[in-house]
Amino acid sequence: MKSFRLQTVLLFILIGTLTPPLAAQENGAATELEFIALSSDGTHFVYRNSGERFRPWGFNYDHDHAGRLIEDYWDDEWEKVEEDFLEMRALGANVVRIHLQLGKFMRSATEADGQALKKLSDLLKLAERTGLYLDLTGLGTYHRDEVPAWYSEMDEQDRWETQAAFWRAVAGVCANSPAVFCYDLMNEPLWPSSKKETDWLAGELAGKFFCQRLTLDLGGRDPFDVARQWVDQLTEAIRSKDDRHLITLGAIPWALTFPKAKPQFYSERVSENLDFVSVHFYPESGKVEQAVEALKVYDLGKPLVIEEMFPLRCTVEELDAFIDATREWAAGYIGFYWGATVEDYEKEGGMTGALISGWINYFRKKTPEFLK
Repeated sequence: MKSFRLQTVLLFILIGTLTPPLAAQENGAATELEFIALSSDGTHFVYRNSGERFRPWGFNYDHDHAGRLIEDYWDDEWEKVEEDFLEMRALGANVVRIHLQLGKFMRSATEADGQALKKLSDLLKLAERTGLYLDLTGLGTYHRDEVPAWYSEMDEQDRWETQAAFWRAVAGVCANSPAVFCYDLMNEPLWPSSKKETDWLAGELAGKFFCQRLTLDLGGRDPFDVARQWVDQLTEAIRSKDDRHLITLGAIPWALTFPKAKPQFYSERVSENLDFVSVHFYPESGKVEQAVEALKVYDLGKPLVIEEMFPLRCTVEELDAFIDATREWAAGYIGFYWGATVEDYEKEGGMTGALISGWINYFRKKTPEFLK
């Protein structure tokens, strides 16, 4: 099956039925990828050299069809990663969000894992070949049993220093690659709470932990000051190795749940060093207008990317209505791809197969309209 899929995608590329790689064009032939930058007024993304507008449109490639994280199979099944990238490109994506686990990239509190960094370098080269930009989301602790004990036992200061070491190592590998769209400091960090906590991990879903705490004890500090110090420490670590690529933070949009909620990580007190806004939106059925109003809370003068979206709690048609209602001021949208084709999901059948195959078909059909 995989071999057939790869041959099919390669054929599409050869006969020119794919959208061309998102790079400058000369005489109809694709040239090297351009670096992505902010526009001069800071309101949208552009290709650095040509100045043309760049609209992120793609997938979270957070796990495969079996639920495995990319580091679980990229050593032994690299061909699968290559085929999946080609498939995402064939569907029309220009951005792929990759979730990197801290425990896979750090051998100790200060020493990065050379083999993991080598695979990241390979991934950059693959992205360059396929014309895909990477949203590199770091510090993942999705599998509790794979989080190093030394990391779980750290205090706040040591934990932040290790997180900074992670980002220095990653940025050192990625600094010169045009295939990096952005660095996302962490997936859905939890806002510091006045309640003392004992567990760094939270947000369990289907056996994975998608959220982390920045501190276990505020100790009377202002949560805005703590969040600002954390953001600044990690962005400084990245900037010590890479002063070119964009930096963001994948945030939970509390305004979607609490209409009067104000931005926290994207407040003026915290977000000075974040280049653009990234929020994760899953509109509810029958509440598309409320989702649109909630998203407006995060329209703060910087580019706004819906970094996660999926018809999880609404229909595909309602998700499409949400996109159409927000695309004039939202810079881009990133859905999900889990390593299987429409045909795979249709063969699987059931509600899940129908849901995901319908989503993939929608994404493919929407691409020409969105990127025109």
